[in-house]
Amino acid sequence: MSRAAETSSAETPRRWPQLAILGIGTLLAMSPSFSASAVAPLLREEWTVGLLDLPWLTVVTQLGFAAGALGLAAIGAPDVIPGPRLFAAGAIVAAVANLGFALVATDPASALPFRFVTGAALAAVYPVAMKLAAGWFRRERGLAIGVVNGALTIGVALPLLFRAIGAYAGVDWRPVVVGASVAAAGGALLVGWLGRSGPLEVAAPRFSPAIAARAFHEPSVRLASLGYFGHMWELFAMWTWIPIFLIASFAAAGAANAALSSLVAFAVVAVGGVASAAAGAIADRIGRTTTTIWAMAISGSSAVLAGLLFGAPPWLLTIIALIWGASVVADSAQFSTAVSELAPPGTAGSALSVQTAVGFTLTGFTILGIGLIDPVDAGGWRLAWVVLALGPAVGIAAMLRLRGRPDATKMASGHR
Repeated sequence: MSRAAETSSAETPRRWPQLAILGIGTLLAMSPSFSASAVAPLLREEWTVGLLDLPWLTVVTQLGFAAGALGLAAIGAPDVIPGPRLFAAGAIVAAVANLGFALVATDPASALPFRFVTGAALAAVYPVAMKLAAGWFRRERGLAIGVVNGALTIGVALPLLFRAIGAYAGVDWRPVVVGASVAAAGGALLVGWLGRSGPLEVAAPRFSPAIAARAFHEPSVRLASLGYFGHMWELFAMWTWIPIFLIASFAAAGAANAALSSLVAFAVVAVGGVASAAAGAIADRIGRTTTTIWAMAISGSSAVLAGLLFGAPPWLLTIIALIWGASVVADSAQFSTAVSELAPPGTAGSALSVQTAVGFTLTGFTILGIGLIDPVDAGGWRLAWVVLALGPAVGIAAMLRLRGRPDATKMASGHR
């Protein structure tokens, strides 16, 4: 049988319903990830907190995710537990831990363990969803991974929508967080019940530091990872702080409205979900380096412009913020795909584990750094967003160098 015939027989029409199940399930299951950030303005009013207490709730979630991703890869859990069951188990644990944050935590210190467990549990959701999607797709794999990444993005934004609804209804922060847990349980049920492993699925290699080191001996793998690190420098800090930024800017413009600010913040983050899916399809056609360079150029420029527009009319800032939200995550899945294409055979799994762990750990620096500024200080926000724009600048430089390497022809580099 020819390769084309094998692809045709393996890629059955069932792949599209399965992608829909994975997309909706991931959207719901990832809802707890940024629930603390969504309600941070309310926590500031209710709890006695220092400058960095609330940012730590997001950072420790990121660290939990990094630890969970490495731990699951090290023990080979994706090879022992069927993907839909592992996804469901991770989503349920995340939902329960997030519920503990809502109903048990009374201050930042008591909330930290719940946030760490939430992050660690979600490491069984998003990476597993990408593996399941790859098991159903070969020709449109960029699109499929982009859809899953887009679902994660909208899932991150979902608590902001709950917060906007809660603000209109006059409820406190706890129902918002509980709503995120209910959503995650729904995602677990959907994928656990209807999700299936695809005919193209391959075993997930166990994490090995020695194998990862062999992958990073390749200059192209290092450049692709550097592009990812520049992207991560900006992404999660933007997602964490955009709600606070919008509240402060709208208030400075004389349009203080908590519900409106939360609704705009939801739209700013959620629009990245659509952009991520579109970028996956585009990258398969025009190349990963081209796609990532353009996305980072737009997001970095938008970051600087958003800072300059602090206190500007809300409609104008909203337009720029939406462009930022679309571009800041559009390239996300392409860096991991590039590493999978460039790493020596048998090393991509371990290399991606290291890339993810380092990237999620790196986000802590910018999240905490921005936490040091006065939320109503226009100059502080402008400086903060310029600092975030440095990440895309580094990423662009890395991808331009990668584009000029001979082995870039192994991936969808835009040269062919």
